[in-house]
Amino acid sequence: MANTTTTSTSPGFDLGLIYYPLFRHKWKIIICTVLGLAGGVAFYKLNPPPFQSEAKLFIRFVISEGRSEEPGAKDSVTMSADGRGSTVINSELEILGSRDLAQIVARNIGPEKILEGISDSKSLVEATNQVYAGMTVEAPRGSSTISVSFQHKNQELVQPVLREIVSTYLKRHVEIHRAAGMVGEFLAQETDQLRARLTQTEEELRKVNAKAGVVSLEASKQAYSEQMSKIREAIFNAQVELASRTTVYETMTRQGGAESPAAKEPTAPVVIPQEKIDEFQKLNSQLALLRKKEQELLVYFKETATRVIEVRSQITETDNLRQQLLTEYPGLAQVAPVSSPTPNGQREGFDPQAEAAQINALQTRIKVLNQQLEQIRTEATNLDQLEVSILELRRRKNLEEANYQRYAAGLEQSRIREAMGDGKVSNISVVQSPTPAFRSWLQVEKISAGIGISGLIFGLGWVALIEFLLDRSVRRPAEVENLMHAPLFIAIPKLKALGGADRKATAALPAPGSGQSTDPGSPQEALTTGQSQLEPFHQTLRDRLISYFESINLRHKPKLIAVTGLGRGSGVTTTASGLARSLSETGEGNVLLVDMTQGQGSAQHFQRGNQIGLDQLLDTRNSAFVRDNLYVVSEHSGGERLAKGLPQRFNQLVPKLKASDFDYIIFDMPPVNQISITPRLAGFMDMTLLVVESEKTDRHVAERAAELLAQSKTNVGVVLNKNKSYIPARLQQDREFLMGM
Repeated sequence: MANTTTTSTSPGFDLGLIYYPLFRHKWKIIICTVLGLAGGVAFYKLNPPPFQSEAKLFIRFVISEGRSEEPGAKDSVTMSADGRGSTVINSELEILGSRDLAQIVARNIGPEKILEGISDSKSLVEATNQVYAGMTVEAPRGSSTISVSFQHKNQELVQPVLREIVSTYLKRHVEIHRAAGMVGEFLAQETDQLRARLTQTEEELRKVNAKAGVVSLEASKQAYSEQMSKIREAIFNAQVELASRTTVYETMTRQGGAESPAAKEPTAPVVIPQEKIDEFQKLNSQLALLRKKEQELLVYFKETATRVIEVRSQITETDNLRQQLLTEYPGLAQVAPVSSPTPNGQREGFDPQAEAAQINALQTRIKVLNQQLEQIRTEATNLDQLEVSILELRRRKNLEEANYQRYAAGLEQSRIREAMGDGKVSNISVVQSPTPAFRSWLQVEKISAGIGISGLIFGLGWVALIEFLLDRSVRRPAEVENLMHAPLFIAIPKLKALGGADRKATAALPAPGSGQSTDPGSPQEALTTGQSQLEPFHQTLRDRLISYFESINLRHKPKLIAVTGLGRGSGVTTTASGLARSLSETGEGNVLLVDMTQGQGSAQHFQRGNQIGLDQLLDTRNSAFVRDNLYVVSEHSGGERLAKGLPQRFNQLVPKLKASDFDYIIFDMPPVNQISITPRLAGFMDMTLLVVESEKTDRHVAERAAELLAQSKTNVGVVLNKNKSYIPARLQQDREFLMGM
């Protein structure tokens, strides 16, 4: 498309989207704003504010009494307003602004005084509602100060009521935070009962401890555990020693009772040297010690251990030497064995009876140790059974002791409060006493300003409702290309001087050769005046159409151009006749205007009386001449015949028309709709101009018409007719408007 049919898109937000609805509906906005301002002024004049009194309270800290979950902890908690922030202040705001407080104030002041001049009723409920509605309680963010005010129509009443509000709040603060109901005989009775329960529990705990025979449960369990561990260790040591002595006893007894085979036969006594006897006894002692050492090692090591293997090797060597002596001197078998040396260097002989006694002693020791271990286990089991009762009594004692201390402390605090008296609150100070009555216009001014602004808001909302919901017509050039997907050739403004020229186009130029002239004041003059105002726009449309044909390289002649619309009065006839006149004024070729509206359209812009038809054009061409290379014909066929036979006739006429010497043939076509012949004939055209009437043509209808024409494979262009520019020239940011200048 040529540059003449497009506009550059500048980045950023288009202010025309805001300016257009504002200036289009400016009177609606202005009227609503004026009505809103008038309403605000009327409200300000007719609603004087009530009288008001103000006071301020400073919250240093809050003493709150409760029950701590930990025994011995303090029941009274002091919370600083600065430390806890909004939590403390919000709690005080709820107390001060509660309906219960308003009811107490109404009862103390008297319902008849509060309702005087408002209602003849003396109902406490109505008086409470008046006090509650008149109170305003607020606290600045991050501040420990509370501002309270009261409003009423009675000037003499506001200050006393506010004083009563502050006084009642101080009493309510003490009642809520200091637990004033839990005092007196109740605390005393509960303290005595808890003391008695605690004494009884302590007595039961002493009895259970005496039955278990313990002073401390944990110490007794630890002692039993240590004793059982020591006894087990002693049993293990005795068992090891018993096994060792038993092995030695059996070994020595076996050796001592064996007889040499040579002893069974009487032989001559052989004299054995004393050194051999000493050597034999020494080997026996070594063998006994090695066997004992072997048994001791087997208690702690396996048979495959290195130390066990070494000892067994020594036992084998010693036994071999002993056997050699026995072989050489068989009489040595009768020699009594000698034990290993004692620590003092003396030797003791092996005494079987003494060794057996030691073994019996070890067995008895192990038996006694097992009995002691069983006895300790029995005592520990009994202690475990009593442990549940002991622990339960301890928990009960601790709980009862904590409750007793709590109630005792509460009783003491209640006695202190009774001595101090109610209402003596040192943590809250009155920073500002209730002020004398005055009128505060701030609320009235806010409401008045709100009413004034609401008029403007209503006007803007009304405009938005019309623009985005109710009015679905095509209004601005910027909407055309996005909606219809077709280039916008020109936006023709609506001119007041045109009047009804397009609807009253019954007077036109004189017929050819008639010699008639246009008289001043005649309908012909009015039409000519309207055409002269639109002539610059028709010339612009002509230039852009020619540029478009050049941009798509369409150079054949004649060029067939259809002009159609979407309803009556949209300006199709005026646009077609104006375009034909502008094209004929170039002087470059002949222009033919074909009226397809059954003689009621563009043909009557140029002549009176009967017009020649399209079939008669080639035979009577001079009769169709109007002016300046412009020829006008009209289609006389009836509507039914036009709809059925015109496509076939066009198939026959188009070759003849293309063979003519016309440069442009303009067809003034009927409106596009579901039964219109225009979409079917659009396929024969080089260009179809769709005239859309601004603020009248529905968006959906325009979009559907563009789709129907596009389906005929023709080039579609849009002319936005009767466009209204509401935005002042110095604020004009509408891009399509700039394209039409």
